Amino acid sequence: MLQVWSLYLLQEAATPKWDVISLWGQMGWLARCVVIALFFMSAYSIGVMIDRLMAYSAARKQSRAFAPAVAGALREGKLDEAVKIADRYKKSHLAKVVVAGLQEFQAHQLSTEIPGEEIEASKRALERAEAIVHAELKRGVSGLATIGSTAPFVGLFGTVAGIINAFTGISTEKSTGLGAVAGGISEALVTTAVGLFVAIPAVWMFNYFTNKIEAFDVEMANSSSELVDYFLKRSQRGAGARQ
Repeated sequence: MLQVWSLYLLQEAATPKWDVISLWGQMGWLARCVVIALFFMSAYSIGVMIDRLMAYSAARKQSRAFAPAVAGALREGKLDEAVKIADRYKKSHLAKVVVAGLQEFQAHQLSTEIPGEEIEASKRALERAEAIVHAELKRGVSGLATIGSTAPFVGLFGTVAGIINAFTGISTEKSTGLGAVAGGISEALVTTAVGLFVAIPAVWMFNYFTNKIEAFDVEMANSSSELVDYFLKRSQRGAGARQ
């Protein structure tokens, strides 16, 4: 019985451990640098994902509350009230665009000397606001595309380093057995897996966020068009009243 137990202990000692700490210990310094770089890339992408999910959720939620409220104020012709409503929904992408158009329309309606100039000025203000909000919504998303496209190649660089270590082990130990190449092969596979683990979620979320931004752009464009139509009708009524 003692001999059997001794053989079992020897077998366990000879069996390589494949836990994270053991794999890290078997890696060369170059492969470790690759894993650390991938870790920072993953941390950045996760930070962007959380930030964008929170921003888009708040924009969607506030816009759903903002749209009917501002529509009611505009139907009653209360531009000042509509601006105040927009100021209460600072995270809404629609509010940021609408308030720019409203403020520009009000300013030119009081001071313009050229008939219809307030409409053109409001259009330009809406276009500028749309561009600014689009840039805000897109902030950090391009970084996900960069990480998604480069992380596999960073992992591949670690794979090459692992293969080099494997051949170095063969030349050092003058042996072609599994033990001579196990360390290098393991670090090659680990860096490849980590690279894919970082890249795949980044690509998924980049595509998801891109679709979200496109939907927001359509909503802002529709709101701008509807607001310009409202300004035209209001200007025509004002011109008719002055005549």
